[in-house]
Amino acid sequence: MSGQQMDGGNDRGADTPPSFDRRYREMLGAGLDLLDQGVTVFDEDLRMVAWNTTFLRLLDFPESLAKPGVNFEDFIRYNAERGDYGPGDPAAQVAERVARARSFQPHVTERVRPNGQILSIRGFPLPHQGFITVYTDITGQRHSQEQIARHQAELEEHIRLRTDALTRANAELTAAIESNKAITGALRRSEQRLREITDAIPAAVAYFDHDWTYRYANKGYAEWFGWSAPEIEGRQIRDVVGQEVFAIVSPYVSRALAGERVSYEYTLTGRDGTPAQARSTLVPDIADGEVIGCYVHSVDVTESRRTQAALAQAQKMEAIGQLTGGLAHDFNNMLTVVIGNLVALKENHPNDPLTENFVEPAMQAANRGAELIRRLLGFARRQPLEPRPVEVNELILGMSKLIRRSLPGTIAVSTASREPCLVAMVDAHQLENALLNLALNARDAMPNGGELRIESSLEHLNVHAAADLEVPPGDYVQIAVTDNGMGMDGSTLARVFEPFFTTKQFGMGSGLGMSMVYGFVKQSGGGVRIRSRQARGTTVALLLPRLAEAEEVEALPVGHEVAETDLAGKLVLLAEDDVDVRTVVRMQLSELGCAVVEAENGAEAADMVENIPAIALVISDVVMPGAMDGRALARFVRRFRPDLPVVLMSGFAESQHELGMDGDLPLLAKPFSRDKLLAALRPLAA
Repeated sequence: MSGQQMDGGNDRGADTPPSFDRRYREMLGAGLDLLDQGVTVFDEDLRMVAWNTTFLRLLDFPESLAKPGVNFEDFIRYNAERGDYGPGDPAAQVAERVARARSFQPHVTERVRPNGQILSIRGFPLPHQGFITVYTDITGQRHSQEQIARHQAELEEHIRLRTDALTRANAELTAAIESNKAITGALRRSEQRLREITDAIPAAVAYFDHDWTYRYANKGYAEWFGWSAPEIEGRQIRDVVGQEVFAIVSPYVSRALAGERVSYEYTLTGRDGTPAQARSTLVPDIADGEVIGCYVHSVDVTESRRTQAALAQAQKMEAIGQLTGGLAHDFNNMLTVVIGNLVALKENHPNDPLTENFVEPAMQAANRGAELIRRLLGFARRQPLEPRPVEVNELILGMSKLIRRSLPGTIAVSTASREPCLVAMVDAHQLENALLNLALNARDAMPNGGELRIESSLEHLNVHAAADLEVPPGDYVQIAVTDNGMGMDGSTLARVFEPFFTTKQFGMGSGLGMSMVYGFVKQSGGGVRIRSRQARGTTVALLLPRLAEAEEVEALPVGHEVAETDLAGKLVLLAEDDVDVRTVVRMQLSELGCAVVEAENGAEAADMVENIPAIALVISDVVMPGAMDGRALARFVRRFRPDLPVVLMSGFAESQHELGMDGDLPLLAKPFSRDKLLAALRPLAA
């Protein structure tokens, strides 16, 4: 077992049911096991508190060794005895590592195991001492770096050989000119040929002397900075690269002219106006023991870095999607029980003052928990959306009234549109939530007041711009939310869409607002741009797929009250494997006047359908143990009694399409209230 064995204190109350604690530990263990990194937690006495199976696999530990309370020293001794730490006295190796661990200091190290596997080990102290350690297999990453270094060295050697050949050719031709002016034409042809060769190299190549003056640049290098090759020769580095890039590269130039070979990366504005990244290597040119200049070799790594970032984001999204998908089912089951019982308690004691003092806060907390799960599912793109044509200008005007009421009077709110009609295919409710989230973030960035502007426009994305956002080229509806607040620095901007990342004080935000916006827009087939400068403000632009035909816009749905439905006397079959959820739903059905028979699995429910003709309605959970789950039960009912209505309940975020069922089969998402249950049953009981 892994982190499911986690023990120790927690912040839940003493009245928490044991089944809740057990389910909590099982869920936490299952979540840890989904990670592709090893995790261990040891307490202040260096006893094991939690771990996951990835840790055992990466370090080749037997499962029998990992138990709650096992000493850290036992793992170190196991490694020492099998030679993981190399030659030496195992006892001394164990003592040294245990002593280091007892200092509870943060540490980051790499270790090469005897099988050649390279592990990155990062340890962080915890409150009340103890520490958590994360183990990452970086073998592939190191091998990739070595391969890149080899390719770089080969390319640089090729350039050096070419440059040496050019130098030799120039020397030979110079000597020939001095002896015979007749070969001047041949020299010029040779130089032109060598320049054509260097211009054909897929890299930017240049040479500057000890006075920081360019003496040579190939076509690629010159065009990189917006010059032609003849214009660069004789100019200073500062004049060619510009002040912004010069501030970055000048320390490296100084080191290279001192005789050191250096490599570095920098960002500049590319020829198409977009940011571009370059990697440069400076190789000193040494003659008679003195540095007389430097060779420059630069390559464009923009696409490589973009690919790496996209891969990292995709892996992160996949991991969070797997984790949240599993957590949602169990949490929503728990919240169904909590909310159902709190509602029953409130209705049975309507005039009890304790209800107002204790039940209401508990209800609010439970509803916030349900909203938290929805936000996680939204970031992981597992929350079902209901996209339809929406006229964005009308939606923004409607939302602006709510936003103005939500912001203090010191913040001015304005809206603008560059197009009279902008129609996007999007979930209107989720778009409203996204705009409100952005407005509240802008409010927090302007504590002393300011201006918030929401502007809509039509944006055409070319191939390059679309690739940056990972969307197809074409026309998009852009909604830009701009504030003139504090802005963000580079490190904050790089993490702004990470779930649970927040710059607010503890308790002031969940860190899911921006990640929810990002997940919703990506799930809608669009992209998000964000630009920010400290002390200048921030602009977040949502780009959504555009529809050309405005007449396809539908009116926004208007809320309606759930009508009373006569369900008295109807016999309902309730199939649910969780006894606590079954109790709550049975209570809700009884309050609606239904008689209820219960089944704890699909096979038992199918047997009742066959043998109890009086059953008028079937309500079943989707996920149940055994061969027959809720979907299989629904298919059985349709074959055996086609006229018998079926309603499915689910704690997951499935849609009808994902369930593989017809669109007319009601799907009730947990947690749900009695009113939502009634709304699902009303058309079936008519």
